[in-house]
Amino acid sequence: MICFLVSLLASAVGAVCGIGGGVIIKPVLDLLQVETVAAISFLSGCTVLAMSSYSVLRSLLAGERAVDLRTGTPLALGAAAGGLLGRQLFAAVQALSGGGDTVGAVQAACLAVITAGTLAYTLKKEQIAPHAVRSAGGCALIGVALGVCSSFLGIGGGPINLVVLYFFFGMDTKTAAANSLYVIFFSQLASLLSTLAAGAAPEFSHAVLALMVAGGIGGGVIGRALNRRLDSRAVDRLFVGLMAVIIAISVVNTWRYAPR
Repeated sequence: MICFLVSLLASAVGAVCGIGGGVIIKPVLDLLQVETVAAISFLSGCTVLAMSSYSVLRSLLAGERAVDLRTGTPLALGAAAGGLLGRQLFAAVQALSGGGDTVGAVQAACLAVITAGTLAYTLKKEQIAPHAVRSAGGCALIGVALGVCSSFLGIGGGPINLVVLYFFFGMDTKTAAANSLYVIFFSQLASLLSTLAAGAAPEFSHAVLALMVAGGIGGGVIGRALNRRLDSRAVDRLFVGLMAVIIAISVVNTWRYAPR
């Protein structure tokens, strides 16, 4: 039930902000230590995939045009390739750490640094001129980088997606949120399929997976409804508050999983 509630609330907020929910689910479940680090990464990725699948499908069926397919599709395909590389990077770090939870310390430390940078940029973004990348090759390379980060950290996409979409494409908050979920869907789908094809899925409770996926889809429903009612300034404030909480949790997780 704890996993379900965390997934539901995180996915609702994630759908509003475009951060996928995994950036909340992963550190919170690591903090609660409900499963192994590898199992939490896998379960978080599955939950984010379920939520992003719902959100993207609903947007397409509703005829919404927030996603610019000329830039969004190369981004998403690059993210899918990056998702495969991210899974390999996770496996390599896990092997180097002896297969224990030391990889959790690496993930948490990386997440804390990335989130802190994201928060700093968000607070100063009005003073930073955005770019306007339009080439398919440039979009694909940016997508690869996003896919590697999201897959390795087990967070789906997280705040780094929004910063990249702000800086390289000049999107406003709500447009960036929609495009972020589109990218997250492809990167997480590629990551999951590669994990299953390699037979590398960790041991986990199937009941927990079912509840988390249900929470992810339910959160997507709630998040879409909230997103239509909130303006960009409200979304920005929610995003900043979340970043501060995630940084604090990630610092605690880094200390907890660090080898003694």
